[in-house]
Amino acid sequence: MRELGRSGIKVGPLAFGGNVFGWTVDEAKSFQLLDAFVDSGLNLIDTADVYSTWVPGHVGGESETVIGNWLKKSGKRDKIVIATKVGKPMPTDRKGLSRKNIEQAVEDSLRRLQTDYIDLYQSHEDDPNTPLEETLRAFGDLVKKGKVRAIGASNYGAGRLEEALHVSREHDLARYETLQPEYNLYAREKFESELQPVCLREGLGVIPYFSLASGFLTGKYRSEQDLSKSARGQGNRKYLNDRGYRILAVLDKVSKDHDATPAQVALAWLLAQPAIAAPLVSATSVSQWNELLPAIELKLGGNALDALRTASDGSK
Repeated sequence: MRELGRSGIKVGPLAFGGNVFGWTVDEAKSFQLLDAFVDSGLNLIDTADVYSTWVPGHVGGESETVIGNWLKKSGKRDKIVIATKVGKPMPTDRKGLSRKNIEQAVEDSLRRLQTDYIDLYQSHEDDPNTPLEETLRAFGDLVKKGKVRAIGASNYGAGRLEEALHVSREHDLARYETLQPEYNLYAREKFESELQPVCLREGLGVIPYFSLASGFLTGKYRSEQDLSKSARGQGNRKYLNDRGYRILAVLDKVSKDHDATPAQVALAWLLAQPAIAAPLVSATSVSQWNELLPAIELKLGGNALDALRTASDGSK
């Protein structure tokens, strides 16, 4: 178990990304996935109020609603750590990190999740139009009221993250205990050069999203023809270049050497990096989830880690 910053909240080494609930996975299958996840001994489930507004006819909150229905049916609230987010534009014209929006959004999320507290409440993106002190005071009040246990940031730049942490210190406010950035074997440069030093210095837990680069690091997408394999396949076109193929080649070799899959190796590489608390992964079936789970036990030696780092060096 790994602590989320200095929050005292401990989580298993993989987190389940709940953006699929109510989107590519219906409620019945979502329940199966959530049960399998908890039965694996893991506990961090990540969602957001904005999931899944991109689906025609959806209004946001669909993922939270599925999780809430599962909590009511399963009675497993005490077995999980719920992370959700606020700040992205909602169809109701609610957006940003003002006190007003945070106070409205948290009540909506609590109602959909059918719980009286959120373990980790995250700013989904920076809001340059709202003073950081206003945002952090609003979050702090939720912590004092017991509606939120800890707060985190997602999609923040290093400068704003440092500024937020400074504001928390200066005014004795709740501070961001976690950061949720894009980080994987392909997308390394921004996190490692700018954000990782801040997280290490300040003791933040990192919950990377796109841990498998939208599925590219599973080895599923190796050509233009492969992009039609799933609803998210077209997003992998940007990885089909010399560097992407180089990464896949080394993933294939390390996988063979360790009797593992490329996805397991890619996650094991992430878990071996400094400051990482729990990479986010999603699955659309229990069998797919079971294929990812062995990554937790996979230990990569120095040679394998070096080979993966060398193959993925550079931005192109």
